[in-house]
Amino acid sequence: MQVLEVQSLAVRSSEDIVGIRQAVRKRSIALGLGLVDQTKFVTAASELARNTLDYGGGGTVQIELVQNDRRTGIRLVFEDQGPGIPDIDQAMTDGYTSGNGMGLGLSGARRLSHEFDIWSKVGEGTRVTIVRWK
Repeated sequence: MQVLEVQSLAVRSSEDIVGIRQAVRKRSIALGLGLVDQTKFVTAASELARNTLDYGGGGTVQIELVQNDRRTGIRLVFEDQGPGIPDIDQAMTDGYTSGNGMGLGLSGARRLSHEFDIWSKVGEGTRVTIVRWK
């Protein structure tokens, strides 16, 4: 996969989440995604940004324009240095929450994306990568 453009944003406050939503929508429109695909990807980005802030203590997101063969898409990489996720399988289960949420953030983001990858280590942090292809 070739990275064509990169934008890095901080995830430190609720205002940052709004900015991330706007940046992802802007990149989705520029790529030519339809309204439904834009909405799905912005929703996934919002959920993951909220998790990065609430559970990871803040972090960053890389918004990347990527190309793979003849496809072009957007890859988002959310990273934090928070406490990590002790049981990723459990965290990916609909309805599971370690806080006050509805328990749909990670599993919902997975359903709203074409590609989903998660890495986490207790005491080191978490990295979630999602891709939406045009």
